[in-house]
Formats: sequence, structure tokens, C-alpha cells
Amino acid sequence: MSRAIHVFRTPDRFVAGTVGEPGDRSFFLQAVHEARVVSVALEKQQVQVLADRVGLLLDEVARRFGAEVPPSDTDPSDIDPLVTPVDAEFRVGTMGLGWDADAGAVVVELLAITETEIDESVVLDDTDEGPDAVRVFLSPEQAREFAARSERVIAAGRPPCPLCGEPLTSGGHMCVRTNGYRRGPVSGSAVTDFGDDS
Repeated sequence: MSRAIHVFRTPDRFVAGTVGEPGDRSFFLQAVHEARVVSVALEKQQVQVLADRVGLLLDEVARRFGAEVPPSDTDPSDIDPLVTPVDAEFRVGTMGLGWDADAGAVVVELLAITETEIDESVVLDDTDEGPDAVRVFLSPEQAREFAARSERVIAAGRPPCPLCGEPLTSGGHMCVRTNGYRRGPVSGSAVTDFGDDS
């Protein structure tokens, strides 16, 4: 069976989003063009890596080719939720990123997880053999928006513990900085009074 490659040359939106509550969120990337919607599932860390790499690629494109790209401190204008229902085509295993100089576009390719190791030549290629893929062409503005929104989505999870940096739950957590003593929810960054050990 030949692979399915979903190509979006002029997407209306390409965004990261989540389903679920902080601490139990599922992460998705979603490409939309008119009535066509394709969603893929992936890990939070993959969203972070992709957002970081998109930002670095834009900076490199501006430096090497003199292309105009939006500044890195751009705020996302698209803060709408994912289009529902969110039905993932596949779970992302490999990601590819490139610059199409002819189109002046950032190219993002998301490949499905496979049980076998894939050849790198399959990434950003239209060969019949290989994992299913989603390929999206983004203008520099869309790419910067994607990176900015992704950072917001990632930061919208559970707040970090002010002592150890691990995510807090509503019932507190076992903080390694308190030598295993379970503390309740920590508010703000105030130092906890550990009491007298005598």
C-alpha cells in the first residue's frame, strides 16, 4: 500500500494545540485549508523542538539570504482552539524542516511513527515507499506565528515548582528539594518554613 502524503501549499492555519487538562494533555499539530483539516498527534517535547528549530531556521534564512522575517518576539494572533473533532491521522515519529527558496517558504514535514528505521531520503520526498506524512509550506510570517503560538501552548501547562522546577499538581508533589517530605500546594515563590528539627 502506497503512503499518504497530505500537502498544504497555502494553509489557512498551521497550529499546535492540546486536548485535555494540564497534567493530562494530548498535543496535536493541525493544518487547515478551507474545509480540509488534518491533525497529527505528537509529544510535548516534539512541539518544543519544532518551534525552536523553526525559529532558528528563520533567523538563518534572514542572515544567509537576506529574506525579511518577522522578529522573534512576535505575539501569535491566532489563539483559537483546534478545529474539532480532533481525529489524528497518525502519531508523529520523524520531523523534517527545510527552506524552499523558490517559494520563499518554510517546509515542515511530519512523518508517522514506523516500526522500522526510515531512510533520511524519505523526508521531504514524494517516493511511494515510506511512512504517511503531512507536508506544510509556511510563509515566514506563518512560521513565526507557529513558533510563538507553540511556546504559549507549551507554557500553558502546570506551573513549575519554585523549588525544583518540576510541574505542580493541584494536590502538591514530592519535591526533591524537601528531602522527600510531602508539601501541599506551593503558592508564589515564598520559601517554605521547614520548622525546628529539635
